[in-house]
Amino acid sequence: MIYSIGLPNKRIKHTDGPARKSSAGSKEWPRNHNHMRARITFTKQGALRYTGHLDLHRLWERAMRRAELPITYSQGFHPQPKISLAAALPLGFSSCGEVLDVRLNEEIPIEDISKRLKDNLPSGIQIIHIESVDEGMPALQTQVVSAEYEIHLTEPIDGAELARKVEALMLSESLTRERRGKVYDMRPLVEMLNVVSEANGELGLKMTLAAREGATGRPEEVLNALDIAPEYTRVERTRLIFQK
Repeated sequence: MIYSIGLPNKRIKHTDGPARKSSAGSKEWPRNHNHMRARITFTKQGALRYTGHLDLHRLWERAMRRAELPITYSQGFHPQPKISLAAALPLGFSSCGEVLDVRLNEEIPIEDISKRLKDNLPSGIQIIHIESVDEGMPALQTQVVSAEYEIHLTEPIDGAELARKVEALMLSESLTRERRGKVYDMRPLVEMLNVVSEANGELGLKMTLAAREGATGRPEEVLNALDIAPEYTRVERTRLIFQK
């Protein structure tokens, strides 16, 4: 039940093995060619909520190594796996819709990728979907425009009062806030905000926030604007929305 309205505004070894010397004596890494760009949608649940962005990247690299997927690596003295996470997820947030791209130097059947990875991923990460995408598409991070969240309220709250605050926020023309010493208008970053009744009868919130470069909405800042202490909530990112 909605109390308030939302106003839309073959096993293959990795090719990053030992470096070889060129005729000039400098290190030369084997060339890697992109033959496939796989996009993986996955969950991040349980204790992994407290795994940071860089550690999550390393987790995926280790899982892909164990799965013996032929990852493409960058060139240079310090080759890096071509794995890109769409958007960083704040510590403590769970998710049922994270996305990454990995470039492989061989075409692998989607079913094979899925089976290999499932045997090597930790509890808390579940693969939802894998697809092959055009190698020429722009970088994954640049395509994210918005993110959807569900907020579970762990403390009792007056539903009518919360609905009034939500409506006032959505009807406001601006909402000045400060982040890292800089004043900004948070209102354009809140694309949708609803009060909802959850299956257990408790109240919750659903929100869609901008997630563009230089313009990213944060659920905890919206909660503060509603006089809700973030520590009395559980936040889950349910979907990333990409530019069409």
